[in-house]
Amino acid sequence: MNTRMIFLATTGFAGWLAAGGGGPVSAKEATMSMSLTSPAFAEGQAIPTKYSGQGNDISPPLNWRGAPAGVKSFALIVEDPDAPGGTFTHWVIFDLPADKTSLSEDVPTSATLPDGTKQGENDFGRMGYGGPMPPGQNPHRYYFIIFALDRMLDLEAGASKKELLKAVDGHVLAEGQLTGTYRRQ
Repeated sequence: MNTRMIFLATTGFAGWLAAGGGGPVSAKEATMSMSLTSPAFAEGQAIPTKYSGQGNDISPPLNWRGAPAGVKSFALIVEDPDAPGGTFTHWVIFDLPADKTSLSEDVPTSATLPDGTKQGENDFGRMGYGGPMPPGQNPHRYYFIIFALDRMLDLEAGASKKELLKAVDGHVLAEGQLTGTYRRQ
C-alpha cells in the first residue's frame, strides 16, 4: 500500500493532508466521516464479477449517508492500491449534486450526466468507471472514496484523479470509504 493510501485508509483524507500529502488541513476537513455502502457487496468482501472488466464492466450501486450541512457537491474516486505499477484509478466522478445520496448501478460513461455530474478519465484512458481486472491470481483491494465538498469543483469533465485531489484540497467537509476485493476469474 502506498503512503497516500495508508493515510487514507487509517486517517482519511484530512490525515493524509496533515502528514504533508497535499497541504494544510482546514477545520472542516478534520471533522466528519460518512458511511459509504453498496447493496452489491459488503465492506471488505468480493466485488461481484458483473462489476468487473471480466463481467459487464458496469459500476456497482453505491449509497452514502451522514453528509454534514453545507455540502454543495460530492466527488468519488475508485482506486486499486495493489496494482503492479502503483495505485491504479478506476473511476473519477465529481460535481454530484448535494441532494444526491446514491449512484445507481451502471452509471453511463459519458463525460457529463443529465444532472450535471462530471466524470474524469480513469487509468484505462476512458471516461467513467472501469471495473477491476487485476493481473495474476492474487486478490486486489478497491477503495471507493467519497468526499462531501463545500463547493462545486472548477474542473472540466475528463479531469484526472490528481486534478481532482488538488481541487478538493481545503474543501472536504466529510468523507467515507468502502473497500471491496476482486480476484481475476
